[in-house]
Order: sequence, then C-alpha cells, then structure tokens
Amino acid sequence: MKSGLGFLSLLAVSSTTVEAQKTKLTQSAEKAPRLVVGIVIDQMRWDYLERFAPLFKANGGFSRMMNQGFSNDNCQIGYTPSVTACGHTGIYTGTVPAIHGITGNAWYDTQLKRNVYCSEDRTVDGVGAAGASDGKMSPKNMLTTSIADELRMATNFKSKVIGIAIKDRGAILPAGHSANGAYWFDAKSGNFITSTYYFKELPNWVKQFNDRQIPDSLMKLGWNKSLTDQQYLHYATADEKNYESKPFGANQTKMPYVLNRTANEGFGKLSTTPWGNTITVELAKAAVLAEDMGKDAVTDMLAVSFSSPDYIGHSFGPNSWEVVDNYIKLDEELGRMFDFLDATVGKGKYTAFLSADHAVAHVPGFMKENKLPGGLLDDKAALTEMNAAIKAKFGIDKLVVSLFNYQVHYNRDLLDSLNADTKAINQFMVHYLMKKDYILNAFPTSEILTSPMPQYLREKLANGYLYNRSGDIQMVLKSGYIDGGATGTTHGLWYSYDAHIPLLWYGFGIKQGRSSNRVYMHDIAATLASLLKIQEPSGNIGHPIQEVLKQ
Repeated sequence: MKSGLGFLSLLAVSSTTVEAQKTKLTQSAEKAPRLVVGIVIDQMRWDYLERFAPLFKANGGFSRMMNQGFSNDNCQIGYTPSVTACGHTGIYTGTVPAIHGITGNAWYDTQLKRNVYCSEDRTVDGVGAAGASDGKMSPKNMLTTSIADELRMATNFKSKVIGIAIKDRGAILPAGHSANGAYWFDAKSGNFITSTYYFKELPNWVKQFNDRQIPDSLMKLGWNKSLTDQQYLHYATADEKNYESKPFGANQTKMPYVLNRTANEGFGKLSTTPWGNTITVELAKAAVLAEDMGKDAVTDMLAVSFSSPDYIGHSFGPNSWEVVDNYIKLDEELGRMFDFLDATVGKGKYTAFLSADHAVAHVPGFMKENKLPGGLLDDKAALTEMNAAIKAKFGIDKLVVSLFNYQVHYNRDLLDSLNADTKAINQFMVHYLMKKDYILNAFPTSEILTSPMPQYLREKLANGYLYNRSGDIQMVLKSGYIDGGATGTTHGLWYSYDAHIPLLWYGFGIKQGRSSNRVYMHDIAATLASLLKIQEPSGNIGHPIQEVLKQ
C-alpha cells in the first residue's frame, strides 16, 4: 500500500511539474501581449501617486501598478499647450503638435478661416442617439498615424482597436485612424455613441449596454464620502470654499451630493462625479467580452480614457475633498478592471500603461489664500481690449480673432488686404502685453527660435507650433496664472504643475521597479512599438524607455 501511494504521489507531482513547465513554455513562447490596455487619466498630477498613496488599496489599480510594475517618476510633457486633445494624441502618436497637428482642444484655422474643434468632422453624422450633435466626429484632423494604426497594419488589420471615453476626443484620437470603433458619452441621452466614420449603426453590444440605463441608476445613488471628515482634512483643505465651482447647483456646496435630475434634464452631472469612471470601466469590460479582445496571439489594443477626473478637477481643484475622493474610487475601479482582465485575458498576458494627458494648476483662490503666486487672465476681456488698442494705434478693426492656446491670432487675410505693417503691429503687441500683470514673456511666434529664453522652454513652445493652426504672438503666462474665472481651475502651461504627469507600466514584458530619469509623454508610443516589435508611428520623435522593458 505504501509503495502504491508513493507511486500515485510521485505521479501527481510529476503531472503538476509537467503542467507548470507547459505553462512556462507557453508564456515564453508568446512574444507579445494578447492585449495592450492604454489608460489615460484626464488631468492627473504625478504627485497624486505619492500624496494619496496611503488611501490606495493593496488590490487597487494604482498600488498594483506601482508595486508590481514600473513607475517613471519624472515623465514630462514636451510641448505647450498642455490640454486634453494634445495629450491624448501625443501619447499615442509619439510626437508633438507641430507634427501631429492637434495644436489644442480647438484652434483658429487660417486656411478654413474659422475656429476648428480638434475632432470635428462635418462630413460624418452621430450614431447612437437621436439628434446627437456631438457625434459629428472623427480623427481626420490628426495628421500622423498612432501606435494603434501601426499595430493594425503590422497584423494586416487582424488586431482589434477600440477607444472608449466620456469625452469624444479622449476616445477618438488615441484609437487612431483605422480603429474598429470609438465610443463616447452623449450627456443628453445618457448613451454611448459613435459616428458614421466608424459605423452606420451601433454594434448590438453597445445598444445592449445603453439599454441597461446605467447612468440613470448611478445618478440615483448620489456622490457619497469614502472617508471621515478628519481623514479628508489630512489630504485637503476645508470642504466648502468660495473659490470652488458648484456643478450640481448653487445650493449644493459640499459633499455628499444629490444627483437627482428633472424630467427634461440630461446626464451631464454624471461626468463630474466618480460614477463617470465606473461607467467607463463597464463599457471597457463589455468591449473586451463582445469583441473577443485578447483571446488569441494577435495583439489587440483597448484605449481607455477617464474623463471625469478632469471635470472634477476643473470644478474643485487639486486640494479639494472631491479630488481626493475621486482618486480613492478610481483606484478601486482600476483594481476591478485588472481583476476582470486577469480572469478574461489572463494574468501576465496583457500589458497596461497609465499616464495623463496633462496635470493641473491650483485654484488661484487657493494660491491667494496661502500667499502663493498666481492670478487670473480674463481671455474674453483681453481679446476685446487688444482689438481696441490695435484700432486706436493702427486704425484696424477686429484684427485679433482668437486667443486660443495662449496665442494671439490675427486675421491674416485682413492684414494682407490692407498691406499692413505686420512687424510694427507685432512690436506694438509685444510691448502692450509685457505691461500686463499676467504676462511673463511675449514675442512673435515667428521668433520662437531666436527670442531669449531657456532652451527647455523654447523647445516646448516650438513643439506646439504649426503655422496654419497656431497664432502670431505667443503669450507666456506667469507661474500660477490661469485663463478663467473666479472659481475652479485649469491647465495648459509649461510649468511642472501642468506638465509633470504619471507614467506607470504593468504586466507582460514589464520589469518591476521605478526610475527618476526624465522621460517624455512622446516616449510611450516608441516603448510600445519596441515591446510589440512593430513600426513606430509615422511622426514619432520619442525613444523607447528601455529600463521599463524586460529583455
């Protein structure tokens, strides 16, 4: 009996060993991940990873990536302006606005002679909601390929690529030109929609997702606290501040928030709560299941952008209870998403990266309260005043058509028709601007490469300039200044508070560790190309971050 039991035990051990060896051989034989998951947090400062670290759960997304993956602690944005469209495009194209063409969330186009929204496309229609005016969108304004496009071409278009976000630009631009689909949130209907660029009608799985009416259910739950009041005060200022916005109504000034809506009201409030992250994750999971993503040796790509942190951050600022609470809940959502991917794709069989399209400035009211430098630029009033000054000096009316992206845009056709002295006007405008409290520096954009300034700043400004989509005079605001009103905050400048972003890596092919070496947003696509052994995007200027990758 003993010898029989011993033989069975030996057989069991041998079988286990053989299976383990098979698993090891299978993993070593796989030369690429089955799925790449790109996670972009819309408006995340790098320092949130350290400030809020004690609040992150061991099985949450942030802790998992930081402890089991690789963290590039000094990732910078290499251009201005640091805004959503430029950031999402830069991450996935590996280049800068001067090359990929997305010079802002919007810009004044000198060829079209009008303002242009980054992902607008008047040749397509919205799909998925009646009268979805926000559906006339596509990636056509992006001038280069993305890493998603390169993956599609490298696999003869067998790879599947899906983009998902609440914001249209957060879904469309990362997914590239050849995506299998991009879906964004229609606040009026509460549906995720797309455009005829991708489909004539929504895929059945998206229709079924919309039929669940998740936004309605989530809004009925309201926005409740995750911590005690004393715990929030360890990470943020008092909950009620007069420099915070009131996105849920004038009478709702502090947490918790009621999110009930009237019969004719849409679902816009959802975006400014952590529930926006929840519905984004749920659609991402539905996409993986319905599209069979990560099910074979052909690598797929899921580009997920979390838009709600941006809406929350703009309204309340980095030192608010709301931002703290959002990151607690986002950490949990990311953890659940990784649990789902472990179960469906397989642990260690997918690669995830997490970064941000930009960071954010502190609320000017907060800065003033704490005797820190900062202030406001009222861009609408400034534009009116500039035109009045130019008319008084040169007799030209309404020459300035836009202040998009911290640049003064002239009506160049008007200048040409009048045979005006552009050099004299530029000189006048520079002297005019340098007298303003909010200006650190100003110069003609044609002189970016010759105007005296630190080379680091010069490169960022030059990297954001494209003649037909950029202005004529560059404004460099002083540190702490924003273009906005008395409440809330924004981003867009070259300073570290806007340009220092997180970069985390996790999963297949990724080392465990961290580094403080400076890397750039535009290095992400080149690193993915190296991992996947495919061509980098057409306009790529980035370099693979070799310290991240297993050899």
